[in-house]
Amino acid sequence: QVQLVESGGGLVQPGGSLRLSCTTSRSLFSIFAMGWYRQAPGKQRELVASFSSSGVTNYADSAKGRFTISRDDAKNTVYLQMSSLKPEDTAVYYCYAQSTAFSRIDSWGQGTQVIVSS
Repeated sequence: QVQLVESGGGLVQPGGSLRLSCTTSRSLFSIFAMGWYRQAPGKQRELVASFSSSGVTNYADSAKGRFTISRDDAKNTVYLQMSSLKPEDTAVYYCYAQSTAFSRIDSWGQGTQVIVSS
């Protein structure tokens, strides 16, 4: 397992931006895949963005063109840059890690709240 610590959530106005951070307890090179899910009240958790060590990056349709997932290997940190935020982006955002290609998601962050409201 990997310990994941998230930060960066908060209250932002529609059209604004936020950057979420997820710092890991291990080198990113030792983790097969990482990404972000979110869960809005009364809704199922949904995948927002992810990347794998093979270089594949995926985004939910709702995130394409507005969100960018990136990594800083020196800081063992993964970021989710969110722009043009909408009220429907309001949710708790969870960072996750999948250690190997043959495992399921085995680590979750504690979650960080994002509220998009005027």
